[in-house]
Amino acid sequence: MAVAAARELTDGAVCFVGIGLPSTAANVAWRMHAPSAVLIYESGCIGSRPDRLPASIGDGVLSESAVANVGVVEIFSYWLQAGRIDVGFLGAAQIDRFANINTTVIGAYDRPSVRLPGAGGAPEIAANCGEVIITLRHSRRAFVEELDFVTSLGHGTGNGCREQMGLRGRGPSAVISDLCVLRPDPVTKELTLTSVHPGVSIDDVRDATGWDLQVADEVEVTPVPSSDELTVLRDLKAAS
Repeated sequence: MAVAAARELTDGAVCFVGIGLPSTAANVAWRMHAPSAVLIYESGCIGSRPDRLPASIGDGVLSESAVANVGVVEIFSYWLQAGRIDVGFLGAAQIDRFANINTTVIGAYDRPSVRLPGAGGAPEIAANCGEVIITLRHSRRAFVEELDFVTSLGHGTGNGCREQMGLRGRGPSAVISDLCVLRPDPVTKELTLTSVHPGVSIDDVRDATGWDLQVADEVEVTPVPSSDELTVLRDLKAAS
């Protein structure tokens, strides 16, 4: 998952990074193929180059290695809402067929069975970044027909929804799970299976998805991680 997500980040891209797997992917990317990528964290760290994976957005390793440290208000108003971020990396607890995500509650909002970490900056990232890459593990509990709560908008109800709402960014361009890669259909914006990871079948993905999954005419197999990618990933994990 981390390597497949890392490959989505291009050199020179300005990337708003979430903690967890998104941060792992972004840090693998700039070490491997995107040395000029600019990693921005919600706490106000710009151009961070941590020597280990940060435990949170407040981890000192981010500010110590950053080109600049600014206030949270500046990060959101001057950088994110002004359209200066190319890519946002987000995680999720639930996702639906149009890549809308839930990080708020499982169950009814007033009586949830699980209260999740919440929105944080995710709604603004989803609304304003040039594109968004989402990572989460694949199961029917996570890939659901209907979200328990819409925390961050993906493609809303389909093609044209983001434009009607006046959102700046193009929305999610890829969803990467531990089984596959899904991308929005260019017309309908519904998530479509485009690549399965080695050893995973199309039926495996269908069985783990809570809706009638759309499948591309030609489904690729995700290239396996190279030895260099694995070395970088393992070194990051070992240092954290």
